[in-house]
Amino acid sequence: MTNPYDRTDLFDLKGKIALVTGGSRGLGREMVLAFAAAGADVVIASRKLPACEAVAAEVRDRTGRQALPIACHVGEWSQIDRMVDEVYDRFGRVDVLVNNAGMSPLYDNVLNVSEDLYDKVFAVNLKGPFRLMAQVGTRMAAADGGSILNISSIGAIRTGADVIPYAAAKAGLNSMTASFAHAFGPRVRVNGIMPGGFFTDVAAHWDREAFDKHAAENFALGRGGEPSEIVGAALYFASAASSYTTGSMLVIDGGVPA
Repeated sequence: MTNPYDRTDLFDLKGKIALVTGGSRGLGREMVLAFAAAGADVVIASRKLPACEAVAAEVRDRTGRQALPIACHVGEWSQIDRMVDEVYDRFGRVDVLVNNAGMSPLYDNVLNVSEDLYDKVFAVNLKGPFRLMAQVGTRMAAADGGSILNISSIGAIRTGADVIPYAAAKAGLNSMTASFAHAFGPRVRVNGIMPGGFFTDVAAHWDREAFDKHAAENFALGRGGEPSEIVGAALYFASAASSYTTGSMLVIDGGVPA
């Protein structure tokens, strides 16, 4: 007799296909490796193919899972459409889609934010995820369902003067997360994570001493996050563990004060 309290397979992704944009570095790389370790075959997408190929080789060496590297600029719909076709030609489906690719260029004054910079920020952070969700979510809903995870930012709700276009785009992504949950329910779940300060490659541009001091004095956990600390939440949303969760946004920021 099956034990209803045996949940050892709750986060199991065996037999699943997971597509992660921005999957060659930072939080994306951590999620790719976690999904593969949980049994999924993975698609690693980013603009630079060699970086994707390196992570794909790492996946194969560590887990033995299939890993498909694809160069794709998610700010361009034609490249998204080509990538989706390539993935479906190879695997026949996508079970987990993670919209993780993002960009937040620095600027010193809002008057110096060019139209080109503004458009690029919205293209990568909002337009691309819309097209990917429309393409993949429609196919998921017509087949066996699936899970879509959008990586937003704490900046969408607690912002500042130095990230205005980025924060606005991520706020739009939060809204689209809830909207797509209704568009593709009940077969497809759509959720999001709002990370705070994680020590990815982006942190190389921070004043680390100032950040650590601020975190120690203001964050509930007193520190920034390690990239691997995104894994638990990502596995939850990707797997059957979140079978009754959709349209939700989870803040993972170490306890930043409101």
